[in-house]
Amino acid sequence: MVDDDEYLARHLVDELEEALASARVVNLVGPRQAGKTTLVRDLFHVGRFITLDDAAILEAIEADPEGQLESLVGGLEGGPLIIDEAQRSKKLALAIKKIVDVKRQKGQFLLTGSSNVFTTAEVSDSLAGRMRTLKLWPLSAAEIKGTQVNRLLDWAMQKEPSLSQIGALEPATRSDYIDLLLAGGYPEVRKLPVRPRKRQYRDYIDAVVDRDVADVLPVRKPNSLRILIDQMASRTGQESNATELSKLVGLQRPTLDQYLDILMRLSLITKLGAWTSGESRREIKQPKYHFVDIGVACALRRINAETFDIENMPQALGPLLESYVFGELQRSLPMQDNDCRLYHWRSSDQREIDILADGGNRLVCVEIKAASSVDKTDFKHLRWFASDGPGRDRTCTGIVFYLGREKLTFGDRNFALPVSALWSEMIVS
Repeated sequence: MVDDDEYLARHLVDELEEALASARVVNLVGPRQAGKTTLVRDLFHVGRFITLDDAAILEAIEADPEGQLESLVGGLEGGPLIIDEAQRSKKLALAIKKIVDVKRQKGQFLLTGSSNVFTTAEVSDSLAGRMRTLKLWPLSAAEIKGTQVNRLLDWAMQKEPSLSQIGALEPATRSDYIDLLLAGGYPEVRKLPVRPRKRQYRDYIDAVVDRDVADVLPVRKPNSLRILIDQMASRTGQESNATELSKLVGLQRPTLDQYLDILMRLSLITKLGAWTSGESRREIKQPKYHFVDIGVACALRRINAETFDIENMPQALGPLLESYVFGELQRSLPMQDNDCRLYHWRSSDQREIDILADGGNRLVCVEIKAASSVDKTDFKHLRWFASDGPGRDRTCTGIVFYLGREKLTFGDRNFALPVSALWSEMIVS
């Protein structure tokens, strides 16, 4: 276990180095306080660093963006110009485009921000082939614990995945998992004592609404946006009924969709689309929404460890654990050898799969169970999907994550894995 979050290694470093070697502009986005500035300034020792949080620098950039940038990059050798909080400037994107169109060198600019500075279709289209965008999420469990990147999807998509390829598992208890969820993944907040941590996470949301939202799009009803954030925290891991949500929040449907888009662009929530086979009209196409950081979601809902006791609301753990597992898989995607996308799946007759990773001719179907035991009935939807359902023409691997301690095989590429497998060593052939 790593004791000091300040020095936690981020698994995205290799991807960042590769992006700088292959693109003229690299755009590193992610939620506020996820560690972007630490990564590029303190851990990524190249180039020159400026931040647009400095009012004087921002004013100079806005007054003469192209001239300032040319001056800043003129004396650089062996590294990019790193511009932190790049979304603060509305003129930055076009100025960068002009410079990189003339100078074709790789790795000229490294931008960071809580939202994408290249938001207009005109700029995005003109930078096609010149820019790579990476996302830094809050800490994964593997980063927190100082272990290798989670390779579970690569493991599951092998020709013959074997439990012997999964290393020793941390003997985590239900209480250990709950503590991990409640702590969240924000480096400076997660190690605080419970009460100040919960307050800090709630203050964090206020800061996002008061400061970062305006960088994406000014909103006319900030109070409704705060209510919407609370509602999404309560509905994490669930399909959302837009009509019902509009009434609860007090917004018209177009405004609701706009506000949800803002929350996604600021990486507070993630929309998980519905996977469709194209062969049945009875497949439900509603997306699910997951709160990006479960520690923040729990703080907003005033949830603590006692909430999940049998005399309180033990059922509340299920959706939170599902969102947690989804978040761990999502964080690992850039580091997998297999290029895959995540979905969920549900049919009108109530067969469902919590998370479905589509790797082309191979699918990984994941169920999450907030219990310490597992049996063959937990695989009924996974087995049907693979043998008689829309996955029958592909190679499907079924995984049930649970809160027990044993890794088990149930035959026909179906496995029960403790949640701790998400940060365990895996040998992938």
